[in-house]
Amino acid sequence: MECRQGGNVWQAYDAVRGGIADDRIFNTIELYTAGIISKEETLSRLVYEKPNNQICIISQEVADRYLRFISSEELL
Repeated sequence: MECRQGGNVWQAYDAVRGGIADDRIFNTIELYTAGIISKEETLSRLVYEKPNNQICIISQEVADRYLRFISSEELL
């Protein structure tokens, strides 16, 4: 994480939740940085992308306390 003054800010977290980018978003950004599509086209493509979220559990204590194995299923 970067603070507004440009330096790095390091804090300890037990879990972090946030969005992740899929291949369509990366492709759109690559097209924009290569100058193939305009800023307006880039923004219009990104507006319609459904956000994907993830949770990263960093602390083993949180994992032990809140996560429980329920079952498994083999997929063919």
